Amino acid sequence: MHEIEQFDRFDLKLLAALQEDASLTNQELAGRVNLSPSQCSRRKARLEQDGIILRYTAVLHGQKLGLQMIVFVNVTLNTHSRDNSRRFKTLIEGIPAIREAHALTGDMDYLIKLIVPDLSTLSEIVNDVLLPHDSVQHVRSSIALETLKEDGPLPLEYLTPSGL
Repeated sequence: MHEIEQFDRFDLKLLAALQEDASLTNQELAGRVNLSPSQCSRRKARLEQDGIILRYTAVLHGQKLGLQMIVFVNVTLNTHSRDNSRRFKTLIEGIPAIREAHALTGDMDYLIKLIVPDLSTLSEIVNDVLLPHDSVQHVRSSIALETLKEDGPLPLEYLTPSGL
């Protein structure tokens, strides 16, 4: 277990409740955490101010909206320099279909997760955007056949609250 000094069990309960349902009112949240609404509100505001709570968002059902394909793209850069990495970062920030991008160790430099409606859109992104870019040497894509687990809450059970 990792010791996290700034959180106690109430903070962790509050974070767990918000991960489960960010639309909870302050009154509902206070009831789940067993604090008064004013104490709960102050703790939530501190967690927001400290950058622990990054944002509140709605989770949409991509397939029902016509976004049928999840694709993982491995990218190798043509040279390994700060400028080249910055150019690549700027490129991917401008592609709305990219949901995640991670710098890696090993054979590939980046792993990108795309969500697109069809093969035609995937082809446009790979062939017309990624491959021609001067920072990119190699692109390899894999289409997900099935999603077994997605976007779960952070595993707060690994954190040991101080004050317990």
